[in-house]
Amino acid sequence: MNTQIYNKGDIIFRQGDAGKSMYDIRWGSVGIYLDYGTEKEKKLTELGTDAFFGEMGMIDHAPRSATAVALEKGTQLREITEEKLGELFRENPAKVLMIMQQLSNRLRKLTKDYMEACRAAADIEKIEEKPEETDSETAEEIKTRVGRYADQIDGYAAYL
Repeated sequence: MNTQIYNKGDIIFRQGDAGKSMYDIRWGSVGIYLDYGTEKEKKLTELGTDAFFGEMGMIDHAPRSATAVALEKGTQLREITEEKLGELFRENPAKVLMIMQQLSNRLRKLTKDYMEACRAAADIEKIEEKPEETDSETAEEIKTRVGRYADQIDGYAAYL
């Protein structure tokens, strides 16, 4: 498996690129962005040492859903291709377990946020059906929750 060193601001891959490999952060940090370099740029997350990213594109061969950018000088990434994944299973089962745990945590968070968004949508439907039964404080709280979920929607597909 190939280890590469990136400087701060170096683009590792761009949104729309072919997803041919995943990356294991050996040292440093990586930012994951939607619409990087445009007015609509949005930083989805920052990942540090021992985290990984890019696995979904590698697995399903879909185009990259976000841009990955090195955030520190000397960021070291180990590139793992689909072919080398089997080697990783044999050589470092603990690392594979860590990857699976991180995927599980991401999925669990997504599921929790999805359920909360569904509750907010159900609350909105109740308000629309019987607006006279909703006080302004409750309506504002629901509006705030919905706004928070709307901000998260764009990021989930890219993050997973």
